[in-house]
Amino acid sequence: MKLILKLCLLAGLLSCASLPPKEEMVNKTKGMTLPFDVVKGKALVYVVRPSMVGTLVRFNVFVDGQNPENEFGWTRGKEYIHFYLKPGKHQIHSKAENWSSIEVDLKPNSITYIKQNAEMGIIMAQNNIHVIPDYEGKYHLISTTPGNYLKRH
Repeated sequence: MKLILKLCLLAGLLSCASLPPKEEMVNKTKGMTLPFDVVKGKALVYVVRPSMVGTLVRFNVFVDGQNPENEFGWTRGKEYIHFYLKPGKHQIHSKAENWSSIEVDLKPNSITYIKQNAEMGIIMAQNNIHVIPDYEGKYHLISTTPGNYLKRH
């Protein structure tokens, strides 16, 4: 029982890795070229999963529904995916052991960064998602690689 508690504590500590200060993230990404650029009239969305916690578990990403036809792709640890959407309100969903969802209001010619956080689940990793500032999104893109795509709209 003590071993299980120690493993849970270690996993919890690893999942709470702190970020450097904002100024450091801004400096490290100054002059950075993004892997993909904005397309005129569309919104570009990056979904980043910078942590290695639960890396064997796919975090599937869905837009405007949780059905197979709404799935855009998935990430594992240290991966990102991107896609283009029409401006306006959209529901972004992330599926692991649980569902996590947010609503975003996308502007034309904009870039939105969404972060998937991994947490310990009952059977496998759980997740939660939230919008992050552009400097943090760019910072995470430096250390992540492309995930798996089903579509990029």
